[in-house]
Amino acid sequence: MTPRLEAFRADGWMLLASALWGAAFVAQSHAAAHLDAASIVAIRFLAGGLLLVPVVIVRRKSVRQRSPIGVVMRGGIGAGVAMLIAAILQQCGIEQGCTASAAGFITGLYVLFVPILGLIGGMRTHLSVWSGAVVAAIGLYLLSVAPTLSMSPGDSLVLLCAVAWAIHVLVIGRFSPRCDAIELAATQFLTTGFLALLMMDRVPSPEAIQAAMWPMLYLGPVAVSIAFTLQVVGQRVAPPAHAAVILSMEGLFAAVFGAILAGERLGAGQYVGCGFMLAGALLAQWTELRRRSNPGETC
Repeated sequence: MTPRLEAFRADGWMLLASALWGAAFVAQSHAAAHLDAASIVAIRFLAGGLLLVPVVIVRRKSVRQRSPIGVVMRGGIGAGVAMLIAAILQQCGIEQGCTASAAGFITGLYVLFVPILGLIGGMRTHLSVWSGAVVAAIGLYLLSVAPTLSMSPGDSLVLLCAVAWAIHVLVIGRFSPRCDAIELAATQFLTTGFLALLMMDRVPSPEAIQAAMWPMLYLGPVAVSIAFTLQVVGQRVAPPAHAAVILSMEGLFAAVFGAILAGERLGAGQYVGCGFMLAGALLAQWTELRRRSNPGETC
């Protein structure tokens, strides 16, 4: 496979992940009516991790070159802790009144935090990737249900969650090229789920679990097992800043699914926001394609 096709495929996996996450904001809002934040995070990530365990066992028996356990554990635990913080803050923010579409917008601001935090670790990012991040962030803002978005307590928690997601993207970007994607994904899911389990104040009642069953069936097997694994697979190829722009499309999908599933309607400004987000993603993708076509070029 040529580098160009490989880059396109990686972007495709991450774009699909962002679409699945976009729908997850609506599911999280429905689940929050019956379960607390720690319970939702514990159930969805334990379910997502346990579903991958049989796959990990089969893969380790069938492949000749196995990933070093130490690398998988360091990467999985590090990513799992960042994921726990991000997921708890995000769920608490939604429970405190941050709407699904607004949560998608604010969470997507990690598109700016990734290159900023990456500078601390010595990550070099091309100017056009920065430009793509800024353009995508403008699009995310225009997609917000409330264009005059104010920072309510729920919004503030989701903003902190965006910083944690940026750290998560950087950790995955560091470890995903060095180990098996499925093993890394399963380790981070189980880490997040078990830590969230320890944070639970009480065991949810059977009635509450049953009432939240349908959104949780989406949040666990789909939004965790499938979507986050696709992120890991995509980031084996794409640099963190580039990946953040593609993954931030979840804000666009959050608005779309909010309109379809929750009755929210997109206005003219929000359609303009869609255009900005697509332009930002294309800017970042163009830089990555140039880098892969010219291996000596730094991006």
